[in-house]
Amino acid sequence: MGFKSLPDVDLTLISDVQQTPYSGMLPGHVAGFYSYDETHIDLRSLAKFAGAEFVGDRAIGIDLESNQVICASGQLKFDYLSLDIGSIPQTLTVPGAKEYVIPAKPVPGFLDAWYKLKQSAAAHPEQPLSIAIVGGGAGGVELALNMQSCLKEIFKDKHILEIHLIHRGKQLLSGHNDWVSKKLTKIIQQRGIKLHLQQDVTKVLADRVICQSGLEIESNHIFWVTQAAAPSWINESQLKTDNQGFILVSDTLQSISHPHIFAAGDIATMVNHQRPKAGVFAVRQGQPLFNNWQNILTQQPPQSYIPQDKYLALIGTGDHKAIASWDFLGWRSAFFWWLKDYIDRKFMNQFINL
Repeated sequence: MGFKSLPDVDLTLISDVQQTPYSGMLPGHVAGFYSYDETHIDLRSLAKFAGAEFVGDRAIGIDLESNQVICASGQLKFDYLSLDIGSIPQTLTVPGAKEYVIPAKPVPGFLDAWYKLKQSAAAHPEQPLSIAIVGGGAGGVELALNMQSCLKEIFKDKHILEIHLIHRGKQLLSGHNDWVSKKLTKIIQQRGIKLHLQQDVTKVLADRVICQSGLEIESNHIFWVTQAAAPSWINESQLKTDNQGFILVSDTLQSISHPHIFAAGDIATMVNHQRPKAGVFAVRQGQPLFNNWQNILTQQPPQSYIPQDKYLALIGTGDHKAIASWDFLGWRSAFFWWLKDYIDRKFMNQFINL
């Protein structure tokens, strides 16, 4: 057992997957730089290490009157609950998106589609392939660059592969500084990825994306990497949420409407310290979340947590180089890929041989 359990406390981990992906290494996995095992955490082993019961099921709702998590296969009662279920891309408002696009999240579904795409491409390298990626944030840009890095090894004739990056904004990565945006725009164009800025997707068909401007982009596969959204069942619960459906939490990471519910990561919005939906914030909430769980269970007052204002973003460019984005500064070099690789491997090494 990895941790000494508190007396009379039963800990349960609910997840619909046993192997959970680490988002920081996923672009590198898409490029082929990392294996599946290097980028995934075995939750069953982790639960055993922590002295917890692992329940392989999918949460689809919460009954806050009876304190039960409603799962696809039944209900689980709780006294305290912590939610860290991430986010999904916004697709519901675009006709055809639900039927035809491949969302970047949940990640397991995205990876299944990506593996099938690679397998098909390898079997038919003479057939033209067109991919459309909707969303020009860090996720969409990294996906475009790393997909191309992988597929160019299959398609020796570069004219057979076509990748489109579609973004509604005037520039890529609007949450970062101008240098980072301009540098990535230049890299995208130099790699031959077709960039479509200020294009609002209004309809998706099986074989194309249609934009408000009238632009139509034919595509065999359409990946959706747009702004984060919360699963609908959170908004349907009695939990207090923000306008996007994310759970509003206090400085102690407790729901402001139901303090016996904790929330962290993308699914949570800190009322007093709103931050971007980025993995760096989710990871750093882990320790204060754990501390406050212990405090609550041992009848100690929970402690406030204030996340940092600025953070270093390391954006891989699919060529063993990375861009470092910090406030108004930006750099690109192989060193920053080495640094990103070092940080990511150090994090994942915690879960080896549990």
